[in-house]
Parts: sequence; C-alpha cells; structure tokens
Amino acid sequence: MEQIANLHIEKLPEGVYLATSEDIPGLVAQGRTITETLEIARDVAKKLLEAKAERHQQPNLNSVEDSFDYPLVLGT
Repeated sequence: MEQIANLHIEKLPEGVYLATSEDIPGLVAQGRTITETLEIARDVAKKLLEAKAERHQQPNLNSVEDSFDYPLVLGT
C-alpha cells in the first residue's frame, strides 16, 4: 500500500535544498538539487518507517487515493 507524506523543501543560503516532514518526525534530507533531495528523503522515510514497524508503531500517513494533486517541478 502506498502512502503520502508531505515534505517541506527550502533552499538554504549555501545553495543546497533541505527537506523535512511533519508527517514523519526525524526526516531530514539535504541535496544539491530538488530531485536529489527528494530521492534522499524517500530513502530516509523508508528507513524511518521500517524502524517504526520494528517497534510495532503504525505511521499516521494518508493512503494514496485514486486521484490526488502532485506538484511537477521543471528545470530550465
């Protein structure tokens, strides 16, 4: 089952991107591009959710519905 977690992404003064999530406490990912940051965030989220599952804790995430909005980031 796929689930959705919201990410907050901001560009830091150093020129890198930082992703955090209120939906998955402890998720912090940093990358040189938005794409790289998203890939790292996905890996970190999987590991955090696996650790929760080992402790028999269920994540409080929404299931993916048949239809949802997704922002498409395009490079120039």
